[in-house]
Amino acid sequence: MKRTLLRSATVSFDAKSENESLSRIFVTGFVLPLGLSAEQLADLKTVVSEAVTNCIVHAYRSDPDGRIRLSIKYYSDGLLRMTVSDRGCGIEDVKQAREPFFTTDREHERCGMGFAIMETFMNRLQVVSEVGKGTRVTMEKRLNAA
Repeated sequence: MKRTLLRSATVSFDAKSENESLSRIFVTGFVLPLGLSAEQLADLKTVVSEAVTNCIVHAYRSDPDGRIRLSIKYYSDGLLRMTVSDRGCGIEDVKQAREPFFTTDREHERCGMGFAIMETFMNRLQVVSEVGKGTRVTMEKRLNAA
């Protein structure tokens, strides 16, 4: 079966903590017509929160003017793809950053579980990063939409 893009949307916003809730609202508005279960919706809101929070806390820790881009696509075969990207400091060692409990922000008692949570709730997680240029996190979930 050929995969066809049915819906897509993109938003860009300031890397400010108050905009983490905006990302959750954006995802909710996008998937609401798909008839997801409350559990599926909660999972999607959680992973986008984790990805956006990573941008705010880690990518732009020394840049108060950073921007975050959130893109969502839904395909005919039930695949939902969300991409959160930044142009921040980048991740030196992606493999290490994906290890549970690893954090670069011990000062604020971060638990280092963001990527582990994303990986648990999604079917696929891809992290691409370049130091000094930013990070792109792509998350995919096969949905059981109505």
